Amino acid sequence: MSKVVRKDIPLGRERLYQIIKAPLVTEKSTQGSEQNKFTFSVLLDATKPEIMKAVAEIFKVEVTAVNTLRVKGKTKRFRGRMGQRSDRKKAIVTLAKGNSIDIGSGL
Repeated sequence: MSKVVRKDIPLGRERLYQIIKAPLVTEKSTQGSEQNKFTFSVLLDATKPEIMKAVAEIFKVEVTAVNTLRVKGKTKRFRGRMGQRSDRKKAIVTLAKGNSIDIGSGL
């Protein structure tokens, strides 16, 4: 059974900018950018087609694939009390050959 991905999802301009919170700049994500893979922090309820459309419209690039993963918040101790960091979601976006995103510049 093959997946059907809707590319005509109606998203408002405001929602596009809410979906992508920030680029993640780590050693691993910097190595991925050499292979046209860019990592972003996104909303927990964002879907792959929404992320694909948001990146394509904001950065004016062609997106070929989106991989997502949810990172559970760590349990940490703060001044003797147990606390929980927030859960977050990361998206690894693969761009078509010849496209690139300049992470250093602002939106």
